[in-house]
Amino acid sequence: MTKKIKPSILPGFMELPPKEQLIFNDIVSKMSKVYEQNGCMPMDTPLIEKEEILLAKSAGETEKQVYRIDKEKNKQALRFDLTVPFARYVVQHMNELDFPFKRYQFGKVYRGERNQKGRYREFYQLDIDIVSPRKLDITNDAFVISLAAQAFESIGLKDYRFQISNRKILSGLLEMLGIVQQQEVMGLIDKYDKIGKENCIRGIEELVGACKAIYIRELLEIQGRVDDVIKQMKAFNQKLGEQFNSDQEQRGYFKMRIGIGELEEVLNTVRLFGVNEQNLRVELKIIRGLDYYTGTVFETVIERNENYGSICSGGRYDNLAELYTDMKIPGVGISIGITRLFFVLKEIGFVGSYTLEDTLDYLISPIGNTLKECIKVNQALQRQGIKSEIYLNKDPLKKQLSYADAKEISTVIIIGEDEVEKGQLIIKNMKTGEQTKVSRKEWFKREI
Repeated sequence: MTKKIKPSILPGFMELPPKEQLIFNDIVSKMSKVYEQNGCMPMDTPLIEKEEILLAKSAGETEKQVYRIDKEKNKQALRFDLTVPFARYVVQHMNELDFPFKRYQFGKVYRGERNQKGRYREFYQLDIDIVSPRKLDITNDAFVISLAAQAFESIGLKDYRFQISNRKILSGLLEMLGIVQQQEVMGLIDKYDKIGKENCIRGIEELVGACKAIYIRELLEIQGRVDDVIKQMKAFNQKLGEQFNSDQEQRGYFKMRIGIGELEEVLNTVRLFGVNEQNLRVELKIIRGLDYYTGTVFETVIERNENYGSICSGGRYDNLAELYTDMKIPGVGISIGITRLFFVLKEIGFVGSYTLEDTLDYLISPIGNTLKECIKVNQALQRQGIKSEIYLNKDPLKKQLSYADAKEISTVIIIGEDEVEKGQLIIKNMKTGEQTKVSRKEWFKREI
């Protein structure tokens, strides 16, 4: 006897039952429609890229997480995000694109992360990026945030919060303070919520000394409504500008001031695009782990469910394609982690109450030798764009009705031999249980 293998999948991968897959697909469809309605073009890139492309600008943890494929002579790996392949795509197809180029892409990416709740090794991302050679206006940063807001609204998700910052603010401060360990300080701040405020500040003090850590702490503790935070940061920046006067310190001062100005413009513009202020917060602890962000950065959490982490993130990159071309190609992008988002929406009960608008309208139920007539009725419905299916197994009517009920089909069209002979249909409402016999010809006139 052949030994049976227990059906299972690897940890860190997601499979969904059909009903949930329909919801998953509907979420992606609605969000993608938002992007297309706003001028974003669809595109795709291979799952497998040359290793030199994927890892050229990444190191450390990213390199450890990459799935490598050693089957062929060239070193290859599975893509770990959609942005790096996009940069390669833009340079490779430069002469075929219209700039500013707005794209959206839905696809799987792979990271060999430690398996944990809500974090997957294979997961879907839905990305928007806008790029343009030499110059890309800061209003595009606000635009991509507004598109993500529209995408969330399209599926009925309202309790989300964009946490927005600008990396120039913090890096300008560190420059003013003459701190050379910028990456280490940024790394600690990036873990602020995970390790706690006091542990974060203590770690910074050990790196740069207590005196300099005071200024960093003061900046990070600025809180309030978005306009109030901007005012406080401007005052803080001005105070520092009066204290630090060397050329290097002044360069940091101006860099910080530019970052505050960019952040203010993004916040003002994103509200012009219709994003409610209640969905916005300035959060200077947002660093973003990837090293190519240079200005605006943002992460998104679901209100009262912040413990699940960010479901959507992104930012501005001044020259992501610098490894492929001498031409400067600035851009801004935002990525919704669809697999993570779906997991969180299940956990908080959103998926359980999700209403699918485009479900199957009719089940056609043959009773006796009536398949030919059932096919005609099915074809007539589908020619009108109505979703329907025929029950093809020769099962009793009770089982067919149970099938319709399980699939939440609202109406069953029952066609027996007597109905074929008389040109009639039996229409059963699955919600009320009401069953009526009608003229096929008259019903089609009335219903279609």
